[in-house]
This record gives sequence, C-alpha cells and structure tokens, in this order.
Amino acid sequence: LNPRPEHNILIAEKMKTWIVLLLWACAHQSVNAVALSRGPVRRKTKEIEGRQDKDLLRRSKRGWMWRQFFLQEEYTGTEHQYIGKLHSDMDKGDGTVMYVLAGDGAGTIFVIDSNSGDLHATRSLDREEKPFYTLRAQVVNKKTGLPLEPETEFTVKLHDINDNEPKFDKEVYTASVPERSHIGTYVTQVTAQDADDEMFGYSAKLSYSISQGHPYFSVEPNTGIIRTALGPSDMDREQREHYQVVIEVKDMAGQKGGLTGTTTVNISLTDVNDNPPRFMQSIYQFSVPEITKVESSVGRIRAVDADVGRNAEMDYTVVGGDGLDVFDVSTDRNTQEGILSLKKPLDYEKKKSYTLQIQVQNTHPDPRFLSSDAKDMATIRVSVEDVNEPPHFEKISYILEVKEDAAVGTMIGSVSAVDPDIRRSPVKYSIDRHTDVDWIFGVYVGNGSIFLQRPLDREEFAWHNISVIATDRSSFGMNLVPVYIRVLDVNDNPPMLASFYETFVCENAKAGQKIQTISAVDPDDPVGGHRFLFSLAPESSVRANFSLRDNGDNTAGIFTQRTGFGRMHKSTHLVAVVISDGHIPMQSSTGTGTLTIRVCTCDRDGNMEMCNAEALSSAAGLSTGALVAILLCILILLLIVVLFAALKRQKKKEPLIISKEDVRDNVVSYNDEGGGEEDTQAFDIGALRHPEVMEESKLRRDILPSESLYPPPPLRKTLVPSRENADVRNFINQRVQENDGNPTAPPYDSLATYAYEGNGSVAESLSSLGSMSSEGEQDYNYLSEWGPRFRKLADMYGGEDSDWDS
Repeated sequence: LNPRPEHNILIAEKMKTWIVLLLWACAHQSVNAVALSRGPVRRKTKEIEGRQDKDLLRRSKRGWMWRQFFLQEEYTGTEHQYIGKLHSDMDKGDGTVMYVLAGDGAGTIFVIDSNSGDLHATRSLDREEKPFYTLRAQVVNKKTGLPLEPETEFTVKLHDINDNEPKFDKEVYTASVPERSHIGTYVTQVTAQDADDEMFGYSAKLSYSISQGHPYFSVEPNTGIIRTALGPSDMDREQREHYQVVIEVKDMAGQKGGLTGTTTVNISLTDVNDNPPRFMQSIYQFSVPEITKVESSVGRIRAVDADVGRNAEMDYTVVGGDGLDVFDVSTDRNTQEGILSLKKPLDYEKKKSYTLQIQVQNTHPDPRFLSSDAKDMATIRVSVEDVNEPPHFEKISYILEVKEDAAVGTMIGSVSAVDPDIRRSPVKYSIDRHTDVDWIFGVYVGNGSIFLQRPLDREEFAWHNISVIATDRSSFGMNLVPVYIRVLDVNDNPPMLASFYETFVCENAKAGQKIQTISAVDPDDPVGGHRFLFSLAPESSVRANFSLRDNGDNTAGIFTQRTGFGRMHKSTHLVAVVISDGHIPMQSSTGTGTLTIRVCTCDRDGNMEMCNAEALSSAAGLSTGALVAILLCILILLLIVVLFAALKRQKKKEPLIISKEDVRDNVVSYNDEGGGEEDTQAFDIGALRHPEVMEESKLRRDILPSESLYPPPPLRKTLVPSRENADVRNFINQRVQENDGNPTAPPYDSLATYAYEGNGSVAESLSSLGSMSSEGEQDYNYLSEWGPRFRKLADMYGGEDSDWDS
C-alpha cells in the first residue's frame, strides 16, 4: 500500500528537524570545547614598514576570538544557566588577569566570573521578547586595571521552544458568498501568526482545520482558505441565509501536542435572482366612480418575490382585456406594488365594467437561474359606479361678440349643456355674479341665451369675461363654463387734440411762417386705423391772421397769414380747429380743438423773450384740480389758526394749593363771583348750622396727611346753641380743637378760610339781607377820606362834588 502524500510530507519534515537539532548540538559542543581546552584561535601578525628607519614593528597577539554562544529560552532551573567559558592566552593561571564583560544585559542578565571566565545567565529569557544579545569581553590586569588585549564582541542567541500558541489576526471574520454557488467556491481566507521561531523546528508550522460548519464549508490546512463544500441546490438563501463557522489553527504542523487557537467566521449567503414574482391572488376586483379624474389611482395589486433588493424588483403590465386603452398599471418602486390608474374618462351610461389581464415579471432577470418566461398572470375586474354628474357643456369655452351701441335686451349668443345621466334631467342656466357684479348681462334659464341688460362702452371695457353656471333639476350637479364677450367698436367718439399746445407767435413773424404742428387722438378703434381731417372752423374770424394745412398723416400745421403782430394791441388769438374722422358715422369736434396763440417778443432767431402777463397766466393757468387743492390747503390753515386762537383764549385755572409741601399764607383766588346766601347750588349752609351731623373723624383735605400708626383721638362732642352766630362760633371752635388734637396735622400753622366775618367789624356785614337801613339812609361821606382810589365811589354815593386836587 502506498502511504498518503500528507504522511510522507510529515515524515520528511520530522527527519529534517532531527538532523538540524543533531548538527546544532555537535556545533555547540565543539565551540565550548575550543573555549575550554584550546582557548581562542590566534590571529596572524602583520608587519608594518616605517617611512624613515624601515624597522619592523610587531602587533601584540590577540589571545582569544569567538563569535557566538547559544542558550535555550524559558529556562526553569533554580541555578544560573551556564552559557560557556571565556579564556585568554594572557591568563597563566596565576590570578593576575581579570575578565570584564560589557554590552546588552551585562551585569544584570549575564554575569562572568572575573577569575575563571565562566559566563552565566541569571534568569530565564524569552526569545520572542529578544532573540539575541550582543556582548563585549576584555582581559585586564587585575592590579593596574589596564587592558591586556583589545576588546572582543560576541553574541548570545536564544534557542526557541514551542511556548506560544498561534493567534488569528481577527477574533471574528465576516464573509459572504452568493447562493447557488458550486462546490469549492472561494469564500474568504483566515490567517494566524505564531510568535515562535519558524526557522527552528515545527513550533511555528501552522495547520488549519474546521471544527464547526460541516458539511457546508471546508478550509485548506496550509493556507486557511475557506470554500463551499456543498452544491448549488443545498446553498439556498431562501432556506438558510447565515452560517457560523469555527476555524481552528494548530502549530507543530497539526501534530499531537501542538498549541491551538480558534476564530469564528460569520458567512452570509447573498441573494441571486432565482425566484420569480407571484401574485397573491388570481382575481382582483375594484369599483370606481364614473367622475374619477384621469390619472387618478383606482387600486393596488401586489405580487411577492422571495428574493430581496434589486432581484425583487418587478414590472406590471396590462396585456389583455377590454380596458387596454382606459386603464394603465405602473410599479411603486418603494413597495413593489402595481398601481392601477385611469387613462381616459369613464362613463357609466356607456360602459359599466371592464376586465383586465395583468402580467408581472422581474425587472432584472438572471438567465443563469430563471428563464425569460418566468412571469405570472392575474385578472382585474373594474366596476364603474353611477353618480349624479353635472351637466356637460358642448364647448370648454365660448367667445361672443356684441356692438357697443347694442340696445338693452339685445341677444348676444347662447351656451348649451346636457345632463349626461340616464334620466337626462333638464338644465338650468345662470350667471356667476362674482364675474358680473354690475349685472351687465343676463341669461335665460331654460335655453342658455345671453342678452344685454345695461348699455356697453367699448372705450371703458373692451372685453367682458363671465361664467355661466349649468345645473340639473336636482341641483346636485353644477358646472361652469367661461364666456368671453368682445365689445365691437362703433364710431361714437369725436377726435380731439392730442395734448395741450403752448403756441406762441412772434411780433416780428412773417407771413407763411409755421408756428405749430398739431395731432389728434380718438378713443375709437376703427378696423383700418385712424384717418383725421383738419380744417379751420368756418365761423372763425382769424382767417386773415392764421391758416391751417393738413399734412395727410393725421397731423396739421398752423401758419401765419400776415406779417407782424402787435402784442400791445392783442396779446392772444383763439384759433378754432375742426377735427373729423373719416368713418361712418363721421364724428368731428371744434370745442375741444381750440388753440390759444400768444403774441410774444422774440429775438432775431425766433426765440421767445417775453410775453404779457395775461398770456402767461392763460397759458400757464392752473387746472381745476390744482385750484381745488390750493383752496383746501388754505381752508385747513384757517381752521388750524382758529383752533389755536380758541385754545389761547381759554385761561388756565390755578390750583387751590400751589405747593404740596407748604400751605402757609397761601392766597386762594376764585374768578367766579358768589351768589350770597341765595346761592344754594354752591354749598349747603345746613352743614354749618348743624355740625353735629358731620363725621367726627373726618380728616382734613386742605393738606397732605402723613401716614400714622396711631388713629386720631376721639373728639369730644359739644352742644351747639341754636343761635346762628353761636352755631358758627362753636363750629369754628370745634374745628380748632380737632386740628390741635389731630396727630396727622403738619407741625406748622395752616390757613383755614370760613365764610364768617366775626363780631366787631367796623364795616359790619356787606349782605343786603342783614342791612338794617336803606341805601338812602347811609352816609357815604367817609369814602372821601379813603383817598384817590375811592374817589369814583365817593362821587357816586356821596352826592357832593369832590374838591380834591388831582
């Protein structure tokens, strides 16, 4: 029997490893033996020629030479690990030389016996941390410390052992492969790393295997490539989409005792278009009102596809039935549903139902998995619902014409509409008054004839756009149609001057000189355009002064008929121009065609220098609107002046108390004369005669009271005599006591005024009621003693002429 190829490879690898190990052991023993017995190899001396004396000089011999030592990593012994021995020819064994070590880890990791030259490692080393160390050794005199030989460099290399397990680059891999793939289809590749020395033995020789994921996937042992292990029929995404595969890696070429590591690979099957769409039902039924607008949606149909994404996109088409030209179907790309829409208007009275054949197929079929005939069919039945439709006009719009001089009641035209329902209800017509707010037109309810209700004027409105409403007898259906009425022009407006012409003639003007060119306008719009005729009015008295020449292009020129005009003799001339059109009936105007020609002083070149005031005012006269505006401004100014004067005449009343802080010695002035005791409207005298009815705790009002935490003390009620003078006197005394005992009163005197004169007055009472004697019995001679200011009174009442000297 022939052995397996994999077994032969393993045997050859093992043999190779053992041979390498044997050669390394032999080399290591030979090197150490040389170092211990023979000592270092001597180098040949070199001779150097001198430039002057040609003497031969010899270099000192280097008594040792070595390159490297070997040391096994991960040493687990308790004593220092022996590396080798250093020896020099200078060492005679008499203890006069000393070995000195320097370099990587000298004195810490590596130590040397200064007397014998034995080299040791003080601790366990890791090759993966550092694979080799470079050291330097030298022999010096123990007494003087001087080097006996040059310094020599050597290395200590670490031999690897299998102390590191392999590790994958990722803990979790993600991969995908199309469904329906063939056996051996590449999926992905996993890789692992081993920190051990791959040049020594099988410590870093890795082998991959699959521990979970059978029988769907497999992995190549040497490369880590994952491939499919089953055929297309077993790798169906619609049956199973996700797989979890566990890959194991082992060093020592997968042999027993090797270290292992694992990783997880999540594999997904991607979709291919291997499933056709299928309708969820074979027959669909919809109903739609007959008034549904074109392009409106009637309903939705749905087919399902087991595939996803782009492979699940589908197209719907109408392939048969009696509604091919009435209905259409499209695809909603978001939901992959078929939308049935209306292509043409429906009419229940003509056709009440439709049958459609709908086909669905993939938009992007894959010929590897589906044939071109992979499609599905369904039937759609559409029922048309009858509704009360509004009347339908025969036209979508109407254009009518009428002359502007048409009489009221003239028939302009008519509109026509019919009820499309089976019962054919009569149609009523009306005008939408939002489009004819002036009620210019009317329509007959029964037949739709439009007539004129008010006179027309083309120059005001050339077009009238109205809407006619048609309703059936049930009043549920209503429809509108626009009616455009054009007003035809009639020659009913006379022409007039195009503008106001400021015409002047120079005093030194010559006969036949052109002084103005005039034109005309006409609001009418004749078919062939305007043709104006200009002439002077027959009754005009200025034929001897000015003439008119028609230019034939709707303009005319005004010319002088004589030489020289006197501004002082006549400053303005009125020229009546007759303007007529050439249409039927002919219209002409004279009142609106009168020119005012001023006579002005001009220079030699004909430039105006001065005109009289009358001419200027007439030429530059203000319009009626300007005059009205000026008069309104003047009237407003007069009203403002009158209002200001009225406000100034009103005198401002002074306050009773000017200062809120100090009310001492204030004079209270009144501009109204009192009416005495007969004036019962000013105050109530009963309050003075019966003070006991007043509130005892009433605060004063002639001052600003201060806030107090204590209420005023109770006032003692006094009996008031019945006599009038005693009443007033007691009232005043009571007020004095109230003020003296009121803590809210200010700490200064205040003036309280009462209408009581008191007793003992020389003048006594001034009231006529209290006077005991008549006016004739009074003696007014004492007025003469009061001085010049009372002289007038003394003359009036004294009865004697005064002999005062003024």
